[in-house]
Order: sequence, then structure tokens, then C-alpha cells
Amino acid sequence: MPSTGYHHLPIPITIAYLIRAVPPPAPNWVRTDWPTLEPLLKETIVPAPPDLATRYSMENRLDSHLNTLIALLKVHIRLRRLSIRAKPFWSPLLTILQKEFQSSAQKARDSNDPQDRAVAKLSKQGYLKSIKAAKAPQWKSFLGEATPRTIWTGKKFAVGRGRPRFPNLPDSPSPEPVNNALLTHFFQQKPLPIVPSILRPHKGCDHLFPREISAGLRKCCSCSRPGPDTIPYSVWKRVDLTTPRLLPDLLGTVLKSDYHSVFMNKGNSIVLDKPGKPSCDSPASFRVIFRLLTVSKSLDRVVTSRLSLVARSLKLVHHNQCGSLPTISSFKAALLLVDTVRTLQCPGLKASSLFLDIKGGFDNVNTSIQCSTLKQAGVPHYVVAWIGSFLSQRACRLLVQGSPETFSPA
Repeated sequence: MPSTGYHHLPIPITIAYLIRAVPPPAPNWVRTDWPTLEPLLKETIVPAPPDLATRYSMENRLDSHLNTLIALLKVHIRLRRLSIRAKPFWSPLLTILQKEFQSSAQKARDSNDPQDRAVAKLSKQGYLKSIKAAKAPQWKSFLGEATPRTIWTGKKFAVGRGRPRFPNLPDSPSPEPVNNALLTHFFQQKPLPIVPSILRPHKGCDHLFPREISAGLRKCCSCSRPGPDTIPYSVWKRVDLTTPRLLPDLLGTVLKSDYHSVFMNKGNSIVLDKPGKPSCDSPASFRVIFRLLTVSKSLDRVVTSRLSLVARSLKLVHHNQCGSLPTISSFKAALLLVDTVRTLQCPGLKASSLFLDIKGGFDNVNTSIQCSTLKQAGVPHYVVAWIGSFLSQRACRLLVQGSPETFSPA
């Protein structure tokens, strides 16, 4: 831009495309340095707690040892920097074809020559055809190795993922009021439990054996998304295989003291929009998935297993209850229902089924009533106390775009 006078100078202006921020490095747990890590894990010793432990000393003991263990695991992993164009089928050949296509397309736009446009068209066709050829064997391999747990991933690949919707709540112009409105809707404030100042080990509590931790970890899917600790279940399975006494020594005290640590009650809340909702102006248009620390879920599995063993004898569940109990799964319940309906239809009878869905039943459980019911039924005291502590003093952070990502009471 030329100068128009003595006091007028040209102003250079540079216009560029918006470049997306590169994602931060993420831990690559598949490439963990286990040969170096395993001897260090075997040397790790969790000392026994004092006889008269207080709540604060118990919290500090668990936080200190658990943070030390997590830090030891994270030191011996390699980080991977995710690319914006990261694709599992990508190859160096596709990178070369992509650069040739972009170069020929830019040359055709600059010259506007018919021959250059024809070359750009052929380059584009070859590039897209190569991408299609690279996707085909990967999709065939995925279908050949598909399991019931990965079938939903195949559906996402085939149908495609819809564009996520952001909560557009009234009187919430910024992400922070949206975060507070979602927390108020999904997590109602509950009274804090009365925790004794001295935590004495419960005499009726059985020791936490390594086989119980191993059985609980086997039920956890290795591909499940971890919580705030970012450590998947596959790592804890390898830790349990290397040092079977490490996790029982660390978590056994939590179970015997009838107190679930506040640190282990922290979790990430992933906000997902419900399909079929016409608008996003209400928190009811979304749902929340709460993910605790993976090491906390292993202890949760142990207590659930112990409770399920006495659930039938103490008449805690109906005799027709299916699911979450040994030998009777929800799949068997569905087969039983189909068989019963077809048996009644054979002689010409009519069969009807009524299905009821209790909305928000698990989110609004009264902890005191639940513990009172379990205690009256004869459930061991340490299990009742642990469940009451597990359902209280929870903290979560909502993973929503722009949210402060700070832990709040849930």
C-alpha cells in the first residue's frame, strides 16, 4: 500500500489461516518401561498404619503412598504427542501423496492453466483412492477381531460421530455459570457423615487377599477410560501381577478402618448430550458419566463381590433379581423372558411384558436410609460403614469446554 502523504505510512497486514492448537503430550502406557519398573515395584513397601490412626493421618498415609506409586509409574512411561491428523491407517506414502496434491492444487490456482488443473485433478483422485485403499484392510482387520466390547466402536466408525452440543443454559453467559448449573442439577448437596476422630480397625473385617484384588481387576475392561489418575486398568493388572501384596497392603487398611479416603472419591465427570433432544437449554438434555480413580474401582469391586455373596441369604434382593449377582446375568434374564413368552404363545395364549425405568434412582439414593436398611438386614458392619463413606464426600470436575476443571463437592 503506497504512502499518501508525509504523515501517512503504509501499514503491513498479514492474514493467515487459524491454526488449531497441538494437543499436549499424552502418556503412552503401552510403551511402559516394565524391565526397569518391575524391580522398583518389588522394592516398594507399604508400612503398617498406627494402632490408633486418626482420619487426617489415614488420609495423609494413603495420599502419600498412592501419590508415590502413581509418580513411580508415570516416570517410566513415554509420552506421545498426538497429531491433529493422526489416523491409524496413515502411512508415509499418504504423506507424500498429500504433499503432491496440495502442491499441484496450489499451482493450478495460481496459474489457472487447464493443464495444471488436469494434473491437480489426477493428483486428487490418486490421493483419495490411496486413502480408501488404506482404510479397507484396517476395517477388515477390525471386523475380524471385533469383540462384544468393541462392537460399539465399530458402530461409531460406520455411522460417524455427531457434532457435540454445548449446553446453552439460560442465565449462563460464560462457561463458569454453566459448570455451576450442571453441578447443581446432577449432584445434590448431601450432609457430611459423622466420622470419628480415631479410626480403629474393625475386628469382623476379613483380610484383603491378593486373589480378591486380582479377581476385581479381571472384571475391569483394560480399554475403559481412566479417571483423574490417567492410569488404565491394564497398568494396575501388570502391577498386581508383579507385586501381588502391594495393592492389598495399600487398600486393606481403608477397608478395615471403615473409612473411604476423600482422595479416592475424586473423579472426572464427562458431560454427554442425550440423543434426540431438540434443544440444549436445559441440563436434562445432557447426562454425566462419573469416572473415579481406577485403583479405587478395584476396591469397589472387592466390596461388591463380598456383598453379592450374602445378598441372597440375607434377602437383600428379590428371588427373581438378575444382574450384578453370580450365576445370574442380565443376558440370561433376557433369554428366560423370551423363552417364557414363546412357551405361552405355543398353546395360543397372549403374553404381555411391562418394563419400568426409574428415572434418577441411583443419583438420589439416601445414604443414611441405605445404610440403615443394610444394617437391619444383617450386613457386616464394616461393609455398611464402607458403603456409607463411599457414597459420601465425593468430589468431581466437569469436563466441559471452557470449564474451570476444579474439583467440587458432588
